[in-house]
Amino acid sequence: MADLPPLREILDRHGLSAQKRLGQNFLLDLNLTGRIARAAGDLSQGTVIEIGPGPGGLTRALLSEGASRVIAIERDPRCLPILADIAAAHPGRLEVVEADALEVDVATLGPAPRRIVANLPYNVATPLLIGWLRQIAAFEVLVLMFQKEVVDRLTAAPSSSAYGRLSVIVQWLCEVEALFDINPKAFIPAPKVTSTVARLTPRVSPLAPARMETLERVTAAAFGQRRKMLRSSLKSLGEPLALCEQAGIDPTRRAETIDVEGFCALARAVDGA
Repeated sequence: MADLPPLREILDRHGLSAQKRLGQNFLLDLNLTGRIARAAGDLSQGTVIEIGPGPGGLTRALLSEGASRVIAIERDPRCLPILADIAAAHPGRLEVVEADALEVDVATLGPAPRRIVANLPYNVATPLLIGWLRQIAAFEVLVLMFQKEVVDRLTAAPSSSAYGRLSVIVQWLCEVEALFDINPKAFIPAPKVTSTVARLTPRVSPLAPARMETLERVTAAAFGQRRKMLRSSLKSLGEPLALCEQAGIDPTRRAETIDVEGFCALARAVDGA
């Protein structure tokens, strides 16, 4: 990295400022980007996929930490010349794809094992994650930065206020760890919220048998009326009393008290399994 100018100098040279419509907040602290890169484990094998690299702070860190191949997906054309300079400094190790990450099938990029490591744009973070969960077997690990409140939802336990649909789906498929917070002042511009880096490690097999499509329907119905008992909130899925009886769950309970295995049992009941 000695051949590359400091990131602040790069921003000034290219007149690059973060755009709110793209959900951009640039992280320039190389100590923090290095810490994020190291959280993904051994980067020397397979492919590291980065979403929204911007001026390349995390990209530099991934390469410094030994990533043999990084594929960076960037939709902002203003950032491409900066990323091209990083690629030139590391021949054959960085590929830049100009695209909207929501439209890219990242599960097909590069050889396995695949790791996604990214400071996700806040405005598309959850849709991106849901899409990756549908293909979770394609990934070794996901190290992602979200708003702190999103990570609170990812890691929430039943009977807590943050527990909801996202908690169930993520924990069904992955082991989830909240690693560390990042102060807003570390970003340019500083967001109004604290960010948190989380590590999602795909399970060898889901926590309990269920079809994802059905599990999404069950959690949507249950948490869509989370103040109501299951005997009311599950009416759109069939006869709620019969579903709860088949799943072995008291129909007077509310969604926030049901653990992941319980929702899987309800999903199997909906499917008649």
